[in-house]
Amino acid sequence: MDKKSKIYIAGHRGLVGNAILKELKYQGYENIIFKTHKELDLTNKLEVENFFKEEKPEYVFLAAAKVGGIQANKNFPVEFLYQNLEIQNNVIMAAYKYKVKKLMFLGSSCIYPKFCPQPMKEEYLLTGELEVTNEAYSIAKIAGLKLCEYLRREYGADFISVMPTNIYGPNDNFDVETSHVIPSLIRRIHEAKIKNIPEVIIWGSGSTKREFMYVDDLAKAIVFVMKNYSKDKFINIGTGVDITINELANLIKEIIGYEGKLINDISKPDGTPQKLLEVSKLKEIGWQYKVELREGLEKTYKWYLENK
Repeated sequence: MDKKSKIYIAGHRGLVGNAILKELKYQGYENIIFKTHKELDLTNKLEVENFFKEEKPEYVFLAAAKVGGIQANKNFPVEFLYQNLEIQNNVIMAAYKYKVKKLMFLGSSCIYPKFCPQPMKEEYLLTGELEVTNEAYSIAKIAGLKLCEYLRREYGADFISVMPTNIYGPNDNFDVETSHVIPSLIRRIHEAKIKNIPEVIIWGSGSTKREFMYVDDLAKAIVFVMKNYSKDKFINIGTGVDITINELANLIKEIIGYEGKLINDISKPDGTPQKLLEVSKLKEIGWQYKVELREGLEKTYKWYLENK
C-alpha cells in the first residue's frame, strides 16, 4: 500500500474498524473509503457488488461482523451464523470479482477447539469440537478464513486472514446485555460504585483464563501485517499473555475504586477454559504488542467516563 492507495474499511464504526481507520490516518493514508450500514448493507449482495464496481478499492480490511458476548451468542445463533456468512461472502467475493489487490479478513480466537492445547498455534484449527456458546459465530469465521485461503490457492488472490485475540478499548460496546467481558465489568462495577451496591455478580467460576489486547495495538498490528505478510495460512494476533476472569475483575475493581464484593455465579457458563494465542509467527515478521493490560484498562475506563 502506498499513501494514495484506495483503501476500504468494512465495519469502520466498530471497535476494531474505527481503530484501523485512525491508525491509517495517523500513518498518512489519504484515500480511505467507508460506508455506514444505512449507506451500504453488507448483507445485500447486489449493493455490495455495485459498491465495488463503482468505487474500485485497491485494498480491503474486512472488520465488519455481528458480534456479542456469551449471552448474545447463546440466544441468537441463527443471526450470528447467517448474518456473518452473508457479510463476509458478499465482501470477499466482490473483492475478488472486481480485482482488489489485497484483502484482509479479521477472524476471532474463538475459532479454535474448546479444549485446544495452550497456547493455541495456527495449526490447531479444526482439531477438536468448538465451544458451544459461540459455535455459530466460530463456524462463520472459519468459513471466512477458508474462503480467503481457497481463493489464494485456486485463483491466486492475495487475500489473507488474521485471528485477533479478545479486544477492548475506547469505542467498545458497553451495553450490559450484548457486551464482551471487559466493557461489561467496567460498566457494572462503575454503576455499583456510584449506586453503593454492595456486590457485583461475576458470571461463572472466574477461573477461566483470557488474553486481552488493547484495540490501538491491534490496529497497529493489522496495518503492519497487511504490509508485511502474504501467505495462505492465517496468522494469530495477540499478546501471548493471559489472566483469569477473577483477576481481571479485581484489577478493574481496583482501577475504578469500588469497595464492594465480587461474587461468582457458578450457575452461569464459563465458556472455553482458556484461550491464549501462540504469537511466534507475528513476532517473526517483526511485531509485538506495546500496551500492558492495566494501562489499557485505565485508558478504557477514562474513555467510558467521558462518553457514557
